[in-house]
Amino acid sequence: MPDNLCDVPGVLVGHATDLEGVTGCTAVIFEPPEGATVGVDVRGSSPGTRETDRLSPTSTIRGTHALLLTGGSAFGLAAADGVVRFLEEKGAGLDVGVARIPLVSAAVIFDLVTGSAEARPDAAMGYKAAFSARAQNFAQGTVGAGTGATVGKVLGMERAMKGGLGSASVHLEGGLVVGALAVANAFGHVRDPRTGEVLAGPRLDGGKLGNTVELLPEAFANMRWGENTTLGVVATNARLTKSQATKVAQMAHDGLARTIEPVHTSVDGDTVFAASVVDVDSGVNAPPDVIGAWGARLMQAAIVSAVRAANGLPGIPAVSEL
Repeated sequence: MPDNLCDVPGVLVGHATDLEGVTGCTAVIFEPPEGATVGVDVRGSSPGTRETDRLSPTSTIRGTHALLLTGGSAFGLAAADGVVRFLEEKGAGLDVGVARIPLVSAAVIFDLVTGSAEARPDAAMGYKAAFSARAQNFAQGTVGAGTGATVGKVLGMERAMKGGLGSASVHLEGGLVVGALAVANAFGHVRDPRTGEVLAGPRLDGGKLGNTVELLPEAFANMRWGENTTLGVVATNARLTKSQATKVAQMAHDGLARTIEPVHTSVDGDTVFAASVVDVDSGVNAPPDVIGAWGARLMQAAIVSAVRAANGLPGIPAVSEL
């Protein structure tokens, strides 16, 4: 099995990567004609998002046809237009009589200081990511929305380490499948939740890795506004309402808290989506608490995978290089 988000039936993932500009985007496409039932929970104080209000449990519209995770900060939200165009060409979208409107929600990370500040995902890049989306193994690490991701920035970018994109999944009794995908671009460090060891974080003199919380009192001035954010997607083949999907997204944030320290800060825009990907004739029954608990566990695995799979950039080493 791929052991990634695409283990959930009806989920396709595709990347567009700019290694020269050091940015990119990742499209998560939902195959059912009506899309997926999606909820969202934003915990960081510096988010950049598109069409997340529509995911509220009180919103009338139920279906979402794709999610976009992208670099480029607020500029990168333009890449969602390319995903919309791709879906429109495929005939996907909400039927309003005179047209089918593809509904695409998006969230960004800040990566403008990693490569070229003028290199940002645009509509062409979003289209490329959607066009390449497949239900199979996909690249992880320094790819797609994880291309310019970094972590452990309390001592500044010159002491940071490479973040990235990772994924994980599980098959449970009764045919239940849960998967997660994460883009780790946190202000804090990433640790192994099993041992507490810092895997990727601020680099100290002598090659050791520091603890962000312990360094924070003396380095508070380095908490630059909005230059961080971890994004996540949890998907399942269980039937969920929008309020239940929102609860799953809330619970999945526990996976961030187990692997990133500190998390949900004023300079992070941490955002997690949760999607129930079923059509009218499919789907399994499972309590939202079960899906949320596994979603949190898989989210922590996806974050660890993101930093372990990453390739370093000039001046920004990856875990694999230490």
